[in-house]
Amino acid sequence: MKKSLVMAFVAALLLGGVSAQAQAQTAAPTTSAAGPLKLGYTSMDYLLQQVPESKDIQNQLTIQQQQAANELKRLNTELQTKFETYQKGAAQMSDVIRADREKELQGLQTRIQEFEQNAQQQLQAKYQQLVNPVIQKIQKNIDAVAKENGYTYVFNLDAGAGTAVVLLYAPEDNNITELVLKKMGVTPQPAPAATGTGAATPPAKTPAPAPKKN
Repeated sequence: MKKSLVMAFVAALLLGGVSAQAQAQTAAPTTSAAGPLKLGYTSMDYLLQQVPESKDIQNQLTIQQQQAANELKRLNTELQTKFETYQKGAAQMSDVIRADREKELQGLQTRIQEFEQNAQQQLQAKYQQLVNPVIQKIQKNIDAVAKENGYTYVFNLDAGAGTAVVLLYAPEDNNITELVLKKMGVTPQPAPAATGTGAATPPAKTPAPAPKKN
């Protein structure tokens, strides 16, 4: 994603340079139909947190995650109980019974590992199912704002987890975040304070601050 944004930015600059050079070499005074490049930026993460649907998405994910956590706790308790029982009686067990109990413990441990993996995958799938329509709605409004205000390109400040922001500096005048929120009829709300109980799913990550590049 970072590479694609950089390439898009470089392509935009090159396109502007080529256009300017071509106009300068034209003998007859003509008006360029494309006009000068106008670059804007915003933060998809911040916009996603501001829309009304965000709270419902987080609530649904929290419920599903809590249900999975409760089941995982139950399975771990069952494993611990059976393991303690096995330890207490292992010395009196025949080889056949001991092997059977060990096989049962190994099977339960495998079940727990598979359940944990499946629960994470299901949570991620639920997140995508809920958030994709909202992202499409946001993108539609970004497109409208860009067209109405003559922006040639709009960059996303969110470079992804564990990576640096691609757009390191830009004038605040090029920040279209407020225009997009206004287009959607959304009044910006302050980012909630971190509670330290975030989950390991995308919607539970630390809230992004309002994008500002000054």
